[in-house]
Amino acid sequence: MAKAKAKRATSGARSRARSSDAISLLKADHREVEGWFEQFEKARSADRKRELADRICTALKVHTTIEEEVFYPAFLEATQDEEIHHEAEVEHDGAKALIGTIEASGPDDEYFDARVKVLAEMIKHHVNEEEQRGGMFAEARQSDMDLDALGEQMKSRRSELLEGMRSTGSGPGRRLAVAAVDTGA
Repeated sequence: MAKAKAKRATSGARSRARSSDAISLLKADHREVEGWFEQFEKARSADRKRELADRICTALKVHTTIEEEVFYPAFLEATQDEEIHHEAEVEHDGAKALIGTIEASGPDDEYFDARVKVLAEMIKHHVNEEEQRGGMFAEARQSDMDLDALGEQMKSRRSELLEGMRSTGSGPGRRLAVAAVDTGA
């Protein structure tokens, strides 16, 4: 029951973001990944943990790419706030390094659960920085950024990234993760 409710909430957030601005899209991504981190904490089987870790890593790779290629440059141009911009980029670098380590390992690795937990903590901090009062999203909303146009660019880039991952996916687990990220399942 709770699992179905979480899935509906995630799917609803994703479908709302499809017709929304850049910040709404990014926030929907945040909620989706938060839900998968919660499911990972409760998971008991190695297969389920691997599936969730793949979803999380795939979603975060897509999310960080669209932020770095589309949202962050527009934010920096509109606000000239190098401090917030640079901190976000550095946080992404740390997360991407840990994602690579998680993807290269598996549930049989004694540090696998710890790595996913630390990634969850890093992402929680990063999300808080972006979404807090006076944070990146608040500053973006107060700027002259065209958030609707950026949202469209980000959705287009997301589709390109997912299609590329789908066509070069390694193994059925990665393809399922791409499908889950693409549909918000």
